Amino acid sequence: MISPVLVIEDNEQNLYLTRYLLQAHGYSCLEARDGPAGIALAKSAQPKTILLDIQLPEMSGYEVAMELRKHSALRNVPIIAVTSHAMVGDRERALAAGCDGYIEKPINPETFIEEIKEFLKNFQHSNELCRTS
Repeated sequence: MISPVLVIEDNEQNLYLTRYLLQAHGYSCLEARDGPAGIALAKSAQPKTILLDIQLPEMSGYEVAMELRKHSALRNVPIIAVTSHAMVGDRERALAAGCDGYIEKPINPETFIEEIKEFLKNFQHSNELCRTS
């Protein structure tokens, strides 16, 4: 199994599809259905990647991302917004809140894992460049 991915998603169908795709490609999957639970799980489990819905109960995904970035152990964990918020400016708002990437819903099951892998490859390369600069 590849290191854990935390999925913070309140929609059961979206969560099922994401879990299925991740596990089918060898990833272990942690799950939270709202922001506070996701933050608590991220702190305790130290996932290697976080997939974050923006429309969540109790706290928005933007608020969750900002809260996650306050914790030093989670500052370098890539957060990818996976959201139906696809209006002009939504991507920029997610990135400004602390997300590192953005994937629009509905996800394409045939390309979703490759999108994540490509993002993580670019994220790792970008971090390596920052360390050597």
